[in-house]
Amino acid sequence: QEQLVESGGGLVQPGGSLRLSCAASRSIDRRYAMAWYRHPPGKQRELVASIARGGITNYVDSVKGRFTISRDYAKNEVSLQMNSLEPEDTAVYYCHASPALSQLGQAGYWGQGTQVTVFS
Repeated sequence: QEQLVESGGGLVQPGGSLRLSCAASRSIDRRYAMAWYRHPPGKQRELVASIARGGITNYVDSVKGRFTISRDYAKNEVSLQMNSLEPEDTAVYYCHASPALSQLGQAGYWGQGTQVTVFS
């Protein structure tokens, strides 16, 4: 059964760091594109970062230079290192696996979500 399990969310002050991890079941293999989405309160879900099969990464402008997506093929995990966190980063973060980069958000699997709260 395909499964994505996130961990690493929590409370942090502005300027702090968090690392989110997503463990994928074996059937979600290296052929999948992986991504992190977030759903801020009162706003629409947005794509935060993605990593394609070949390792090419992409980020939404608001997190460039602060967030880094990475993939550990041996562990079958994808991570999101978040530095210099801002209150605007507060959201539920979701791990997503898609059969193709072009199908991100439209096909594939989702984790259960993990809450990230940035507050003073």
